[in-house]
This record gives sequence, structure tokens and C-alpha cells, in this order.
Amino acid sequence: MEITAYKTRQVTAGDSLHSILDSAIPSLANRDIIVITSKIVSICQGRIKKATNEDDKFALVRDEAQYYIENDATRKYHMALTVTDNILIPNSGIDESNGNAQYILWPEDPMGSAKDAWMYLKEKYQLETLGVIITDSHTTPLRWGTTGIGIAWSGFDALNTYIGKPDIFGRPLEVTKANVLDGLSAAAVVVMGEGNEQTPLAIIRNTPFVVFQNRPPTKKETESLIITLDDDLYSPILTSAPWKKGNAPA
Repeated sequence: MEITAYKTRQVTAGDSLHSILDSAIPSLANRDIIVITSKIVSICQGRIKKATNEDDKFALVRDEAQYYIENDATRKYHMALTVTDNILIPNSGIDESNGNAQYILWPEDPMGSAKDAWMYLKEKYQLETLGVIITDSHTTPLRWGTTGIGIAWSGFDALNTYIGKPDIFGRPLEVTKANVLDGLSAAAVVVMGEGNEQTPLAIIRNTPFVVFQNRPPTKKETESLIITLDDDLYSPILTSAPWKKGNAPA
């Protein structure tokens, strides 16, 4: 697998994502996967709010969250724990870094944005197979540091299932699925960086394990990536947590 990050101009509210892709990406080939940080998608959409104070920030977090936990333990890190778009992520994905004194919210309809970029680039470069991922960074319990996660995608299977296939000793696997989306996202975000690199785009190549599709994911395929709180392996922790209902639809 090969990953190359690409520098862009400084993105401002009202910029065209298509224009940014045009100016930063030299070319694309069949089976390429273009990775786009959610932050530049949000800025292009104008999904930004002026930074005022922490109380206002947490009000924004509650507005964007399906569920949230906000108490002294989370505020120690200036964070709230949230479930947003069925993803466990701090602060509903709202970020101040590289925001120039503004809060940057998650994109509106990230799956729609991924589909739009996929259709635009596929048509521009006359490609049969292409993948698009919109990423963000998140934290992992009991681990320091952030890793990339895919919040939207188009043009490939997000999961590779091994259910029913034998392991090396012939034993059929019962529950194993490989999360291709988040694996690719984590690798790309490491290359793109988390600071002032100004490289919010990347191209991933040489991915023989990726199953490409000549269409965006269906609603069923999108939902197949989601595990409910009470069905998750970590449900004893998740369901006993003091969640409050946020303002976003569950």
C-alpha cells in the first residue's frame, strides 16, 4: 500500500471543494482512493462558529450530539464524550485546531459529500473504479494519541467479511470482519498529519484487499457498519454510562 499526502492552499469558508481537489491532486487512476479530511469539507460548507467561551462550545457539542456525557471528569480535558452520527467521538467532532479562533463542526451530510466528490472525480478522470473517504481523528480508550477514522466513504466495501471462511486450521470464522474503511483512514491520517502540515488530502494506491464498487454504498451497507450501544461488545460499559440525549436525531 502506498500513501501520498498533498498540500493545499489555506481553505476558507465558501471555498469549492471541487476547486481544491482540482488544484491539489495531480491525477488519479483506477483503484485509487482519495482521502479528504472532514475539516476542509466543513469549512467549504461554512460549518464554522466563532469561538467565544467554553460554555458556548459545550452548547454546540450538545446540539450536534445524539448522546453526550459532560461532567468534571470530561471537562478536565475540555471535552465531552459524545455519540454523533453513530460514532463515539469527543465533542461531536467539533475542533478548534487550525480553526483561526473558530470552532469547526462536522460536515453536513458527510456521506452525501463523499458521494459528490466520488462522482465528480470519477467523471473528471473517466475512471471505472475509485474510492473516496472523509476522515477525522478520534481517541481510543486506554490509549494516548489520536488515530484516523472514516466518517464517510464511497466506491468500495467498508467491511471485508471473513464469516464462514476457514482460519489456518480449517476452523470456520464466526464473527470476524475487517474494517477496511477505518484501517485505510488511520493509515492516511498518519501520513497527512495532525498539525500545521496543511496536507488535508491523500491518495492511497496498491490496495489489493479493497473490494471496489461502481456505485456509492447503499443504505443497508451504510447501516451494516453501525453497532448499537446495547449490541456492542463493550455494551456493559457503554450502556451503564450516564448518557444524556443530545439535540441531534438518534
